Amino acid sequence: MDEMGIEFAGFIFYHKSPRYVVGRIGEEELKRAKLKINKVGVFVNAAYDEVMGYVEKYGLYMVQLHGDESPRLCERLSEQVPTIKVFRIKEGDNIDWKIREYRAVSDLFLFDTDWFNYGGSGKKFDWKILDNAHIKKPFLLSGGIGIEDAGALRSFAAGKHGENLFAIDVNSKLESSPGIKNMEKVRKFVEALR
Repeated sequence: MDEMGIEFAGFIFYHKSPRYVVGRIGEEELKRAKLKINKVGVFVNAAYDEVMGYVEKYGLYMVQLHGDESPRLCERLSEQVPTIKVFRIKEGDNIDWKIREYRAVSDLFLFDTDWFNYGGSGKKFDWKILDNAHIKKPFLLSGGIGIEDAGALRSFAAGKHGENLFAIDVNSKLESSPGIKNMEKVRKFVEALR
C-alpha cells in the first residue's frame, strides 16, 4: 500500500459493525505486522479504558471516535494518542456549532454522512455545507466516496478548506465485501486523485 501513498488504515472496534476486527485479526498479528501504514482504531461510544486497552493490545497509532463521545473523553484520549472526532453531517447543520466544544480537545475532525447508524452508509453529504464553516483544523472527508468522486475531491481541495483537508476516508465504495478492500479499486482511486 505504501507504493500507492496510503498512510493510514482503519480498524473497526465497534462490535455491531460488519467490519469488526476483533476475532478476524489477532492482537499480536496486527501489533507486530510490518505495515508501513499508521493503524487507526475506530470506536463508537467506547469508554476510555476500553479504547486505551485496544491501543495497547493492537499497537494503534491513532483513534477515531465515531459516536457521541464527550469533549472530556476526547481530551483525555488526545493526551495519550492522536484523536479524530467524527461529526455526522446532514442538510441544514451548523458546522461551527457542532464542532465548537471539540476544537481544543481533538487533533483532527472527520465529516461523514448522518444516518440512523454509526458510519458505513455508503452515501455522500453535500460538501458545500462546509463552505460557511470556520473549521481551521485538519480534517478528513468521508461518506460514500468512490472513484467517480475524484474530480469533485480535487475541486474541493482547491477551495476554501483545501489547506485543512488532511485526508480522504474511504470505505464501502472500495470494498469487495465488508472489511475487505478491493485493492484494484483502491489503486484506481489513488490514480484518479493524482
